[in-house]
Amino acid sequence: MNIRSLTRGDGVVIGAAVLLFIASFLNLYESSAFGSENAPNAWDSLGTVMSIHLAGVIAAALIVLSRALPQPRKIAGLDLGQFGIALAVFAAWTALWSLIGLDGLDAGSGLILGFIAALILAAAAVATPLLPPLKAPLLGTPRPAAPAPYGGQPGGPGQGYGYPGGQQPYGTQPGGPQPYGAQPGSFGGQQGQSQPGRPSGGGPAQQGGGAPAADFAPFWFAVPVARPLYGEDGSPSPIAELAPGTWYLAVEQRGPGLVAQTQDGRRGVLQDTSGIQRG
Repeated sequence: MNIRSLTRGDGVVIGAAVLLFIASFLNLYESSAFGSENAPNAWDSLGTVMSIHLAGVIAAALIVLSRALPQPRKIAGLDLGQFGIALAVFAAWTALWSLIGLDGLDAGSGLILGFIAALILAAAAVATPLLPPLKAPLLGTPRPAAPAPYGGQPGGPGQGYGYPGGQQPYGTQPGGPQPYGAQPGSFGGQQGQSQPGRPSGGGPAQQGGGAPAADFAPFWFAVPVARPLYGEDGSPSPIAELAPGTWYLAVEQRGPGLVAQTQDGRRGVLQDTSGIQRG
């Protein structure tokens, strides 16, 4: 799960769900027929707590879970997020009619607060995919503290994945696309013809599938889609998963792949480097 993929709208959904849960313990009604200590709350009415409070909390959980999972999950043909939005709207609609359909009773703090929380939850769930301010990252896009020593290129915020120089695919130069690892200088040097006195064979960077490139300079990169990171010992089982929107450090070239380091210090081999964005 990647919590950095959560948006501000998801934060509003989480806050509304917490408020909705708190409202379930407050008085539903205010009437002289009930004493201050005997007034019922949502947990005294199974229909109310299930259709409003628990439905809203479950809806928020589904929405947040669908955003954090690397791969979408479906329930009855619907994406988790879509199912959560529908459930949130249902909770708000039920809360509205519970508030309107009072028969000789005054709405208590639990019923009023529950309706407000359910309405906010449904509004945030529906509006998040539509409004850019709500689609902004909740925790912000992580940026390396010191990109310059690792071959970071000049640029400004908002490029690529939100990190300087992130618009060009890995292995390309401004003069035109070049195949990955085609020339020894492909990581920042000039791509030119063979020069007198210089071998045209490619050197250590191209010899041996597991040999590190002699002219390799570490750099930051991001992946366009979630990709597995395999152990350096050649184990077939992934040790981590690289998520889009997060920057990782490439510390070594390993044949056609890259040895990458995650934010928690783990290192492994990224075998699929197609379409990655350099920092």
